[in-house]
Amino acid sequence: MVQILKLTLTAMITAATALTSSFVYIPAGFVKIFPLQHLANVLASVMLGPFYAVAQAFIVSVLRNMAGTGSVFAFPGSMIGAFAAAILYRQTRSIGLAAVGEIIGTGIIGAIACYPIAVLFLGQKVTLFGFIPAFIFSSFTGAAMAFMILKIFLKNRYLEGFIYEKSINNRRL
Repeated sequence: MVQILKLTLTAMITAATALTSSFVYIPAGFVKIFPLQHLANVLASVMLGPFYAVAQAFIVSVLRNMAGTGSVFAFPGSMIGAFAAAILYRQTRSIGLAAVGEIIGTGIIGAIACYPIAVLFLGQKVTLFGFIPAFIFSSFTGAAMAFMILKIFLKNRYLEGFIYEKSINNRRL
């Protein structure tokens, strides 16, 4: 795939995700559940690969924090989830496993990675199990939406050539 096309798609996914963060989120204590970030992570992972997926997750987290619609906990959760989804998709070429990678990466590993940050920034010990349910709920919702969207696109043959023929390894399954 042409480099400029990947950059353009990354910018479009990033812009759409950052714009929707101001009105599509669920406040859950000290975290804000934002399932569209996880939808964007899976889309970028499947269509663009690990580097671009992690880059869009980082940029959206920066933009959300600058706009006041995100928290510092968005960084490890979204970036680890995007990376896990992209690696699982690269290894298996399965959209379902990319969604599972997002759930495991964000919901479990990202939640565990947020614990030391919470202790540092909140100045008190917070329970680790407060992060895991919120992160799993958010990542599951977003990954399920992405899975359905990608399956619909593939069923209608809208993105089939884009996802398979112009994929990371540039070969058809």
